[in-house]
Amino acid sequence: MNTTEALAIFRKSLEKFVEFNEAEWIVFTQHLSFSSLKKKHYFAEYGRVCDKVGFIVSGCVRYFHMKDGQDITGYFSFENELVSSYKSYVTGLPGYTYIQALEDTRLITFTRKDMDDMLNNPMLAYKMERFGRMIGEHYLCCYEDRVVSFLTQSPEERYLQLLSTGREILQRMPQHYVANFLGITPVSLSRIRKRILMPVK
Repeated sequence: MNTTEALAIFRKSLEKFVEFNEAEWIVFTQHLSFSSLKKKHYFAEYGRVCDKVGFIVSGCVRYFHMKDGQDITGYFSFENELVSSYKSYVTGLPGYTYIQALEDTRLITFTRKDMDDMLNNPMLAYKMERFGRMIGEHYLCCYEDRVVSFLTQSPEERYLQLLSTGREILQRMPQHYVANFLGITPVSLSRIRKRILMPVK
């Protein structure tokens, strides 16, 4: 996929947040950068400021935290999704999250400085204010869904929900990451899969 195609996909994906006319899009793209992450390399790391938001053109990443020497998977992002250690991006403070590429990953990114510059541009200010607000709302909804699932659902119910809404996670992620994401051990995941007789192919 070339740069023009990647930008077209990004523009289409952004329509759920904000739509740009041609003049606005030209100015907006001047603040974008392209980058690549090799498998196992990091988009964000604990203790470092994450000053950018990325859009995944190809590949996928895993969000995780470390506790007592063990990594705890919190989330995954795939193609056509945004990625950031968002609290660190907003506050400018060191983050608590590791974001690691699980495949070779290509991204379109913009930094906090890019966002501030666009907010100060009369042509883009209104739409970027809306865009920034909706990104924040998006992350808040993802966080609430994640918390509610752990408060109200059993591990088996979380797995069934993942079957219905997150097949890509089941197909592309190692099973120990899936188990960790569900808050269970790989052995427990195996038992759940056998019990409901829905093996993942």
